[in-house]
Amino acid sequence: MKKKLTNIIFPLINLPTPSNISFMWNFGSLLMICLMNQIMTGLFLAFHYKTDINLAFQSIINMNRNINFGWLIRSFHANGASMFFIMMYIHISRGIYMNSFNFKMTWIMGVILLLLTMMTAFVGYVLPWGQMSFWGATVITNLLSAIPYLGNSIVIWIWGGFSINNATLTRFFSIHFILPFIIIMFTLIHLMFLHMTGSNNPLGINNYDKITFSPYFIIKDLIGLIMFLWMFLILTLIFPYLLNDNNNFIMANSLITPNHIQPEWYFLFSYSILRAIPNKLGGVIALMSSILILLIMPILNNKKLPNNKFYPLNKIMFWMFMMTFFMLTWIGTQSVEYPFIEMGQIFTIMYFLYFFLNYYLMKFWDKMI
Repeated sequence: MKKKLTNIIFPLINLPTPSNISFMWNFGSLLMICLMNQIMTGLFLAFHYKTDINLAFQSIINMNRNINFGWLIRSFHANGASMFFIMMYIHISRGIYMNSFNFKMTWIMGVILLLLTMMTAFVGYVLPWGQMSFWGATVITNLLSAIPYLGNSIVIWIWGGFSINNATLTRFFSIHFILPFIIIMFTLIHLMFLHMTGSNNPLGINNYDKITFSPYFIIKDLIGLIMFLWMFLILTLIFPYLLNDNNNFIMANSLITPNHIQPEWYFLFSYSILRAIPNKLGGVIALMSSILILLIMPILNNKKLPNNKFYPLNKIMFWMFMMTFFMLTWIGTQSVEYPFIEMGQIFTIMYFLYFFLNYYLMKFWDKMI
């Protein structure tokens, strides 16, 4: 048994790693910490949660008020989801900037992980059974009715009836509980492909100057972990409701519609893209494309030099893309009215154009060399 464990652990701690990778490579390990936090806190919350539309909201209040450290576990879980997405978005942004999508299978597994995480977060957001939980679930699940021929049947099947009810809540809870274990499986596949190719590096070159992962990068990851825990504890203990929606402190009421229905902040960029398209089916396609378009990045990467560092115009384009992402997130918080509809449409076009203009700017720069 000891020999088997040694055979597993030894290759991990002695993995040859490029000597020049920076702190921007810390976010993969931080995502693992976030995933473990979500699974552990979610397990304890599941002990006390009631999958009943009449009791779900009260069970959340009971956790906060009557269960020992229930308020802390719930705060860790709710804010842990936000930190998970912050770390994930930074991890993906670093991958785009440093051309990590050259490792095709690792990149594809990463995009699948993003989709699974978003699905898990969406069904989890419904469980507190607050006003925004209920109406967010109603609006988003209704989008599936845009699918030709089968749409309405799929929506009724997901709901378990003709409206969101007990069956819906039970199904969402079951999905929310099982998906993290599927995410673990895909994470292991993601790591397997990463260990087959090795890590990328800031220069994007085949770097033969490598050192062992232990102790150098374990220490670097620990420093990153300390900084992450510092930010996470400030958010959790001092500003626990900073990223929550006020309407979710009110029990779900199907007779009262909130003035402005919006999902959690980490979905707002996709939600803005959905709102920007007047056609319902077109909006759903644009919503899915906002994530799936990441899969074309390895295809649109035929260039002479290995990294964005050698392409000044592409570096400018990248930061414009980051600005577009933040603007779409902000627009998602605003009402559906002038000028936010028009702004959303402009930034939606800019969002999708980046992936193609980035390729042509690379080609233009290659010709100048």
